[in-house]
Amino acid sequence: MALQDKPAQGNGSVTQRRSVRGFAAMDPQRQREIASLGGRAAHQSGHAHEFSSEEARAAGRKRHARDAAPTENR
Repeated sequence: MALQDKPAQGNGSVTQRRSVRGFAAMDPQRQREIASLGGRAAHQSGHAHEFSSEEARAAGRKRHARDAAPTENR
């Protein structure tokens, strides 16, 4: 099923509806399995980043400092 034109109710305009295909159409369990394989491959190849305890603490400090800042400058 490709794009289908379907008139919208009320105003006479045309809306487009797309069929769900590929990854989005898969069962959520199958999506998790595929994502898990990608994560494992990244770790095996050395491309995945793992936070050390100190890196995690530093990131938390930055996040909480930003939350405590006044909102008028955001």
